[in-house]
Amino acid sequence: MESTLTNLSNELAGIVQTVAPYIVSVRARRHYTSSGIHWSPGVIVTADHAIHREEDLTVAFPGGTVGATLAGRDPGTDLAVLKVPLSAASAEHVGQADPVRAGELALVVGRSPDSGPNASLGIISAMSGPWRTWRGGQLDAYIRLDAKLFPQSAGGAVVNVRGEIIGIATSALSRIAGVAIPVSTIRSVTEKLLQKGFVPRGYLGIGIQPVPFSEELQTKLSIANKSGLIVLTVEPNGPAHKAGILMGDIVTGIGDTVIERTDDLQAYSNSGVIGKPVMISYVRGGALMHSELTLGERPGRRS
Repeated sequence: MESTLTNLSNELAGIVQTVAPYIVSVRARRHYTSSGIHWSPGVIVTADHAIHREEDLTVAFPGGTVGATLAGRDPGTDLAVLKVPLSAASAEHVGQADPVRAGELALVVGRSPDSGPNASLGIISAMSGPWRTWRGGQLDAYIRLDAKLFPQSAGGAVVNVRGEIIGIATSALSRIAGVAIPVSTIRSVTEKLLQKGFVPRGYLGIGIQPVPFSEELQTKLSIANKSGLIVLTVEPNGPAHKAGILMGDIVTGIGDTVIERTDDLQAYSNSGVIGKPVMISYVRGGALMHSELTLGERPGRRS
């Protein structure tokens, strides 16, 4: 038994030692530093909620501290990207694990500017498919952790027992437990943040609210929707206004997507269809109507 525990202890310590060179400490708030991953040469990925200021940022590597600039941030997925004047080896050389199973052991590896690498151990306590966060972002998977997350753990790497990166640790996306932002989400969001400084998301320019449909109306219109989204406001010169949508219309679908909830509309808006003409279906005066609509890009800013 002692030999087994010693071997496990040595394995875990070895994993931390292997990953630690790619884990940095980020100073972007008053009382606590956070952690980040040197994702690719000169590019640091960290947790957005730990970025309390956008200037006077520093990143501590194992070999020293450098100034950093904010390249972009996405509160929806709780990711932020920093640029540093450094071309040292980065975590792109470390294995990255897309398939994850509930029950797997997981280490959260962070860095403190004073004590160096730090780690906590737990398991993947839950795992499911694509998940929309309460901040409005879309993660490719919901990966819940039972490992302890310290204030300095935010933005640290979540790794499996093979030393592969599962994702980035955050406590800001769930009130239940810490979450790992999966590597596939990190890849796609980081690419967008480096290009634009924000993640482009589509918008229609309408205020909406779900409303139920009676069976009688479903039968009359020959639609499967049990509900739709009633339009409460229409932004002047917005995509919906240009498509002829009016207050009181009830949206039932866009393209081949059935729209019953606000989440349905958000998911469609974020699916990469910005600038592409599509048919929007809606109920007006008891009749089902269709118009061509081109989804616009929600205004964003470059940090």
